[in-house]
Amino acid sequence: MAKDSKIEWTHHTFNPWWGCTKVSPACKNCYAEAWAKRVGLDVWGPRSARRFFSDAHWREPLKWNREAERDGKPRRVFCASMADVFEARAELDEWRGRLWQLIPQTPMLNWLLLTKRPERIARSVPWHDSWPHNVWLGTTAENQRWADKRIPQLLRHAQAAVLFVSSEPLLGFLDMRSYLPAPGRRGIDWVIAGGESGGRARPMNPEWARDLRDQCTAAGARFHFKQWGHWSPEQLGVDREYRRIEVLDRDGRPVILARLGKKASGRVLDGRTWDQVPSV
Repeated sequence: MAKDSKIEWTHHTFNPWWGCTKVSPACKNCYAEAWAKRVGLDVWGPRSARRFFSDAHWREPLKWNREAERDGKPRRVFCASMADVFEARAELDEWRGRLWQLIPQTPMLNWLLLTKRPERIARSVPWHDSWPHNVWLGTTAENQRWADKRIPQLLRHAQAAVLFVSSEPLLGFLDMRSYLPAPGRRGIDWVIAGGESGGRARPMNPEWARDLRDQCTAAGARFHFKQWGHWSPEQLGVDREYRRIEVLDRDGRPVILARLGKKASGRVLDGRTWDQVPSV
């Protein structure tokens, strides 16, 4: 849990528990698993126990809600950065139930429920035709295979105030045009994209991010570019020797990426930051 999170697209993070099991290529270099191991916890994988928290932990969002009411400004809460709310484990049902009670008690907090298991949403939530106004529902789509597998499942839940996709790490070209808004069709409202960070990071071709941005712009969906990650285009400026690799754009022309690290790479895409967020 973190008040005033450093994640660019949320204000706070809240975890009903810690721990998860890897399910797709995006999970390969999971930052949450690495963080848990760094603090000495074995909470990853199907055989590991999950870490649960005290009543004091669960009271924190109530404080955030009071602060948001006082300021008159809703806050976004990413749930969960160290877990997946919809993981299929029976011992999590009690804690999910506690979360479903907390969400309507905090109407000034927009709860961003991001999952790699959207097929489990319907059987896990208590809401069907009428959802709380402050639920933003999202899924991860790192490449076309997983976009086509997960996004149709997400779109079944149009009752959520916002439907969003996180493509971080972005691992290939994504054609999302059939999933974005169109006349007479509810689509994905918001797309978050970014490259992978960390010493084992896989490079993100700049064309993948640009193409996704252009699709969102054409459809009227909001686009947020979170970061380049560990690798970034050489033209961002390199004044010393870094490891470099070559990728190809759509026309087969070489693009040089330099291993600058997350901080130095930044998050500027074609001369600007893309911090778009849906208005509800």
